[in-house]
Amino acid sequence: RDRLMKETEKNLALRVEDSDNSDSFLVYGRGVLHLGILIETMRREGYELTVGQPQVIVKEINGKKCEPYENLVVDVPQEFSGKVIDMVTQRKGELLVMESKGEMQHLEFEIPSRGLIGLRSNMLTNTAGEAVMAHRFTEYKPWKGPIPGRNNGVLITKNNGTTTAYSIDKLQDRGSFFVDPGEEVYVGQIIAEHIKPGDLIVNATEGKKLTNMRASGSDDSVRIIPKIQMTLEECMEYIQQDECIEVTPKNIRLRKTILDEDERKKFQKMLKTEEVG
Repeated sequence: RDRLMKETEKNLALRVEDSDNSDSFLVYGRGVLHLGILIETMRREGYELTVGQPQVIVKEINGKKCEPYENLVVDVPQEFSGKVIDMVTQRKGELLVMESKGEMQHLEFEIPSRGLIGLRSNMLTNTAGEAVMAHRFTEYKPWKGPIPGRNNGVLITKNNGTTTAYSIDKLQDRGSFFVDPGEEVYVGQIIAEHIKPGDLIVNATEGKKLTNMRASGSDDSVRIIPKIQMTLEECMEYIQQDECIEVTPKNIRLRKTILDEDERKKFQKMLKTEEVG
C-alpha cells in the first residue's frame, strides 16, 4: 500500500483506492500500458502481487450507465480490411471512415474502450502484423451491452508438481502451452490455451511409466513445441473475469482466481442463480 501511495505522488494519472479486502487495492490508470509499466517496475523492485482483469471506469450521467468511447484509426493492407472491420464490429465498434491510400486502407471507428482490451494482439495475428492502429478517448456514452471476450478456454493443471515432456506431448493437440517441461506448476494454474471454448482440467505432471519392454528410441520422438511467451500487457489483455496474473520477480504466471476446482464450480453456480434471480 505504501509503495502504491508513494507512486501517486509523482505519477499524476494514477489513483489508488482501498477495497473491502485489506490486501487488495483498486488502481486507476490511463490504460493497460500505464498499469503495466507500474506493475513491471514494482516486480523488478522485488514485490509479489496478483493482478485482476483490467476494467473500464463506468460513470452515471443523467441517471444512465455510461462508458468511455474511443476513436480507433487502423491503416491496413486492402486484403485484410474485411477481417479488421469484422473484428471491430464484433466488439461493438462502428465504422465511420473508409478511404484508400495507395495499397493501404484507412479505417476509422468509434468503439467502446472495453472493446479495445485484447484487440491489439488479435489484430496483429489476423493481419500478419501489417496493421497500424492508434486510438484516443473521445467521450462518455451510454453502455453498449455485453462485448464478447476470448473465444477459447484454457487448460488448468489439477495437481502440484513439475511438468513433464511426456504429459505435455500427450496434451499438445488440446492447446498451445504457456509452460515448458520441467517447470513447477500448482493447482489452478493456467498452463495452456484450449483449442475449443470451455476450460479443461489436465494432468501435466505425469511421468512415463518405466517397464522392461521399451522400444528403443521412442523417447527421442517427443517433439515439444516451444511455449508461448506473453508480455505483462498481453497477459492483462488475455485474462477473463475469473482469472488473474501472478507477478513475482522471477515469474509471470496466469491462474484462476479461485484455485480449487470444486470451489470454482460452487461460485459459478452461485453467480448463475443470482443472475436468474
